[in-house]
Amino acid sequence: MSNSVVAPMEEADLHAAERLTQSYRQMSEQLSRVIVGQRDVLKQVMIALFCQGHCILEGVPGLAKTLMIANIAQLLSLNFKRIQFTPDLMPSDITGTEILEEEEGTGHRRMKFVKGPIFGNIILGDEINRTPPKTQAALLQAMQEYKVTISGVDHHLEKPFLVLGTQNPIEQEGTYPLPEAQLDRFMFKIIVDYPTFDEELMIAETTTSGDAPKLQPVVTKEVILQMQRVVRKVLVGRSMSSYAVQLVRSTRPGSDEAPDFVKKYLTWGAGPRACQAILLGAKANAMLDGRINVSFDDIRAVTKPVLRHRLGTSFRAESDGVTADHIVEKLFEVIREPR
Repeated sequence: MSNSVVAPMEEADLHAAERLTQSYRQMSEQLSRVIVGQRDVLKQVMIALFCQGHCILEGVPGLAKTLMIANIAQLLSLNFKRIQFTPDLMPSDITGTEILEEEEGTGHRRMKFVKGPIFGNIILGDEINRTPPKTQAALLQAMQEYKVTISGVDHHLEKPFLVLGTQNPIEQEGTYPLPEAQLDRFMFKIIVDYPTFDEELMIAETTTSGDAPKLQPVVTKEVILQMQRVVRKVLVGRSMSSYAVQLVRSTRPGSDEAPDFVKKYLTWGAGPRACQAILLGAKANAMLDGRINVSFDDIRAVTKPVLRHRLGTSFRAESDGVTADHIVEKLFEVIREPR
């Protein structure tokens, strides 16, 4: 019996994998001319794109989250739309609405659907937790089914389609935290951290001394869609799959497989969708690094962004300063790699 769970790649797939690696390097080089640092953030966003996933980006204001996403869309030749989420935003402000239109000449009236900003390739939901749950839920069908249903009519979205929601971790007054079921629809939760001293010095100097350089597109939509298909063909050994599943199952405090510290600090763990996200993310991570087979390091590289928004920490964890990332680090220590 084969140790992998997919068929070997064909020659055309190998060429596509090489092109993906080259394109990612070109993107990193071009983006570094505008965005200083944040290479891990760029890589995780690219992994989500090639896995047909979505991301939440959490960071304090002023860390160039919006600028980064807009430039990524430009490098990928994708249509970029930004939605500012506010408490008075309605679902129709996102999906679009029907209007009564009169035909010229005949005078006949008919309903016409006017598309909302959700009809793009890369959608930035700025401060996604600032709007009520009813409006947040307007994204769910689009994220899962790539379509919007208005008055019983399906309006399909153009692929590739990536939703990136930003959150401010500081100011929580007047916010509506995303329900767990909606959080689970996001493949990654990415932490955008402060730059280092050298990076911040470079930011201060370069942004005050001239115009920002113009970026040139690296790939087309058709190439991105091809890469999304090829990512799923990356080889994953059964031992790697078992390791990913074991990590996820160990986060469930009611399970016999959960370590004592999980039962102590977590109120609920991740579901099967986390296993899928870890394996797909590991495949994309391997391809971006120029490999066509997944290693244990690839699985560990994506486990934190996959699990940090899928684990419910207890009051005791908060009082002890234990975060979801701390739990994952501890799991890496206690769960051994299967042979």
